[in-house]
Amino acid sequence: MVLGIAILLVIGMAVYVATPLLSPESPGEGALPIDVTPLTDLKRRRMVVYENLQDLEFEYKAGKVSREDYEALRENHLGEAAQLMLAAQEQEEVTENDVIIERQVATRRAQRKLQPHDSYTCPECGFENPLPVKFCGNCGTKLPQHASKK
Repeated sequence: MVLGIAILLVIGMAVYVATPLLSPESPGEGALPIDVTPLTDLKRRRMVVYENLQDLEFEYKAGKVSREDYEALRENHLGEAAQLMLAAQEQEEVTENDVIIERQVATRRAQRKLQPHDSYTCPECGFENPLPVKFCGNCGTKLPQHASKK
């Protein structure tokens, strides 16, 4: 009886441990985080190349790398840095669509500034609530309904 319970316990633990290892990767797990854009990735890679150049310079001055190896590695690193800089410049170029979008955003911002917005100031305590709320965030009083609902 004890042997059967021990075997079941071992099998259960093995399944528990192996399940995450054998499950397929979900679509979102392999993706880059939201704040990593192609441009920031290029800049990060360029900074890594610059650090490699600094390390190479230090090792050459310390006598760990021969002159021929130093020059070959330096040329490789400089070429890679130049390619990354060109790729970053291509990413930063403003396209015609970007100009149109920015123009539309500026137009909408100007329209929003011109439109009067309803005040969500509490009539009881005078607290200015963020837009749009139904109850005062300070005292809980129900705010009056505004006619300009869309």
